[in-house]
Amino acid sequence: MTTQPEQQNGVGTQDAFQRLWTPHRMAYIQGENKPSGPEAGDGCPFCGIPEMSDQDGLVVARGKHVYAVLNLYPYNGGHLMVVPYRHVADYTELDDNETAELADLTKRAMVALRKASGAHGFNIGMNQGAAAGAGIAAHLHQHIVPRWGGDTNFMPVVGHTKVLPQLLADTRQMLADAWPL
Repeated sequence: MTTQPEQQNGVGTQDAFQRLWTPHRMAYIQGENKPSGPEAGDGCPFCGIPEMSDQDGLVVARGKHVYAVLNLYPYNGGHLMVVPYRHVADYTELDDNETAELADLTKRAMVALRKASGAHGFNIGMNQGAAAGAGIAAHLHQHIVPRWGGDTNFMPVVGHTKVLPQLLADTRQMLADAWPL
């Protein structure tokens, strides 16, 4: 037995699809938290996050040269980023210590995500420059996106919507607890 979709005025042409509204995504679409320019003082969120508490900044772990933080607009539950404290745009600008610690925190992130959520695989990478898709091109950051067998469904493909099963604050605490020392 199927139910008739609720009729709503003002939602456009009736197409028998029900809507799942995700108004929080408008902040990302409209550019909230995006820097006004390429310099550290231009409102770069990656420069501001280290000044916050771990809970407020969604920081999972801090190193000497880089830190791991949850993505505020995640591709998948548990989507982390490893970010240098220093405001640099390009991977080739990292010094040897920053490069080594970025690699180390990436490995630790994988261990924590496997322990905390049973991740089956990962998409790991950097988008270097706006032309390559970097949302914040002026401050380098590496994405660690956990994946699970069968984690794709119709929502991202048809609805351009990602359904996340957990609040970011809860995910941050789970991963911080699972972070290897």
